[in-house]
Amino acid sequence: MTHANRALFAMIFAASAAGLWAGAACAQSAGSASGLPVPRFVSLKADKVNMHIGPAKTYEVKWLYQRAGLPVEITAEFENWRRIRDADGAEGWVYHSLLSGRRAGMVTAKAAEELVEVREKPDAASAVTAKLERGVIGVVKRCNDGWCAINGRGFEGNEKVD
Repeated sequence: MTHANRALFAMIFAASAAGLWAGAACAQSAGSASGLPVPRFVSLKADKVNMHIGPAKTYEVKWLYQRAGLPVEITAEFENWRRIRDADGAEGWVYHSLLSGRRAGMVTAKAAEELVEVREKPDAASAVTAKLERGVIGVVKRCNDGWCAINGRGFEGNEKVD
């Protein structure tokens, strides 16, 4: 397996994913506001989402996300606010209605020229259906035995996750 393949979906967000960030699933507790597990993985619902330094609109905006579907991890809850962490490790507070329960992943290959191969079937010998570059986002449909079925704009297939 190439380095790029190991880097695919460094943030894989599927409840059954056996791999990256799976350790957090074992120690989850219920969120104080939603009753849902924390930490958990979601994605941004809107094309413009402000990340604040605290859980209210009166707090300074730390970051403006401009990409719906971007995968994030919810690490805490306070009333209608969720503290999130993105793939780069940035943390802050986002209003709950700007988040979607849709699980997503993002290609995080170290080098821009590395391409990640998506396979037709969950088998390393299966035909390649797409080659994805860093930053591509896909929806995670399901994960079994270290493989995740994914799809996105112009691709669909399976990828091995470590």
